[in-house]
Amino acid sequence: MALLIHSFWRAAAHCLYPRVIGLSLLPLLLMLLLAWAGSHFFWDAAVQAVRTALESSDILAMVWGWFQAWGMEQAPATLAPLIVVVLTTPVIMIVSVLVVAVVMTPALVTFVAKRRFPLLERKRGASFVASLAWSLGATVAAMTALLVSIPLWLIPPLVLVLPPLIWGWLTYRVMVFDALAEHASRQEREEIFKRHRMRLLAIGILCGYLGAAPGIVWASGVLFAAAFFVLIPLAVWIYTLVFAFSSLWFTHYALDALQRLRAEQSGAAGDASVPPSPIILPTAPAGNPTP
Repeated sequence: MALLIHSFWRAAAHCLYPRVIGLSLLPLLLMLLLAWAGSHFFWDAAVQAVRTALESSDILAMVWGWFQAWGMEQAPATLAPLIVVVLTTPVIMIVSVLVVAVVMTPALVTFVAKRRFPLLERKRGASFVASLAWSLGATVAAMTALLVSIPLWLIPPLVLVLPPLIWGWLTYRVMVFDALAEHASRQEREEIFKRHRMRLLAIGILCGYLGAAPGIVWASGVLFAAAFFVLIPLAVWIYTLVFAFSSLWFTHYALDALQRLRAEQSGAAGDASVPPSPIILPTAPAGNPTP
């Protein structure tokens, strides 16, 4: 428990470092770049395509008639840009977050290792390909579990338990593997997973609940269209900051656990290398022969 709390406070403190804040702002810059490129090259064509689809729809013809009766003659032309924005924003957000996730995790592991564990040996127990395969396998398993458990979500208490439990499992499996890929051997990584499974799962579940905060902001941005362009970037930034905190928490915990495991193993090896003391049998004093 001490290791859990200690790593939590270290991760929270490191979120205030300029480097971590800069990494958390990276998706916003990437979103702006993608939005500018999309508006410059595809905006007019996309808006025109959506407007044509709205005007030619037989299903929506009655709706446009109602709008015209209320004095809105150009409803399709007014709605087309908003629809393009609503449809493209999630795509831009997902691409930005995925790119940052790939860049952020190795950077944060290096950041923590240099500051807290500069002498920790790098055994490189997993390659990039192995890490990618591990992440894909864990993701497929988590998605399968989510799909299978959907009927159970109808039971009120379980809908608050099962999704965070599954996402917590996925988070700890992926992030701990990435945190230990550079420093731990395969045997050390398996031993840490075995010893600390429940505490690592607890970290994953807590981070999963923290990850619900951006969703609330995102929903607010959809409901309050006037604040859409402010709340959606804010949701992305909060999500990235939560991701950074989660990665830092797992990294602090995993590398600290690895350092303690090696100290324990080296101590046991040192005890085993000391030869046992010889057994000295008592001898009879001179001049008193043994009968």
